[in-house]
Amino acid sequence: MKINLVVIATILVQSSAMPSFIERDDPFSNWKPAGLGDVRGPCPMTNTLANHGFLPHSGKNITEADVLYALPYYLNMDDTTAQGLFKIALTTVLTPNATTFDLSDLSHHNILEHDGSLSRLDYYFGDNHDFDQGVFDQTKRYFTDSTIDLQTATNARLARVLTSNYTNPTFGLSTIGTLFSFGETAAYIGVFGDSVSGTVNTSWIEYFFENERLPVELGWSKRPDVSSAVLGSLFDRVVNATGTSFPYPASDVHLGKR
Repeated sequence: MKINLVVIATILVQSSAMPSFIERDDPFSNWKPAGLGDVRGPCPMTNTLANHGFLPHSGKNITEADVLYALPYYLNMDDTTAQGLFKIALTTVLTPNATTFDLSDLSHHNILEHDGSLSRLDYYFGDNHDFDQGVFDQTKRYFTDSTIDLQTATNARLARVLTSNYTNPTFGLSTIGTLFSFGETAAYIGVFGDSVSGTVNTSWIEYFFENERLPVELGWSKRPDVSSAVLGSLFDRVVNATGTSFPYPASDVHLGKR
């Protein structure tokens, strides 16, 4: 029997680009929270992807291939956004020249993690990585309708920042922290809602934050376009709706330049 070396080479190249976890037949139904030895961080979306098994469930040693597979395949983000977010995540790893990260690395204060989170306590108050219902209750106090529009989402974000500034004696937002604070609001509208109208189903957002689970059972499916251009436009709209400005172009949000 002849061995086709071209086929073997193709398989080896493709396998090197595949994620380090094994995908299940019906991944949405295999959700489970972190268990003994697993780690999670302050980012609800990366926690959610790990809970679904779309990123390694352990939350450890997440590779570029993992991110470049999970974000485009399950959220319809483009490769540019996924790669930029991976590069930014590596900046939270304290080991020099790291090529992988753990979700717990994202908890390192004032790198990506920031004060005034929508769902986490500030670092000053202790636990800045686990979901905090009291903090999220402050956020969702603004979600008074069945749909969240962009101005409502913006107001909820700003209220959390102002509350944090008032109550936290060490409050501060770095440039990249400010970027992510705006970007997180833009992202949940883009990933779960209508990027044109800037609206999103309230129950989906509450379910996502409170369960760290994609709201498939409530009717959500991945959006047709969560490209860097779409997220950049939403970012600009959130900034503008806040009545402020951000000193860098929106494209920097997705390319990991800032």
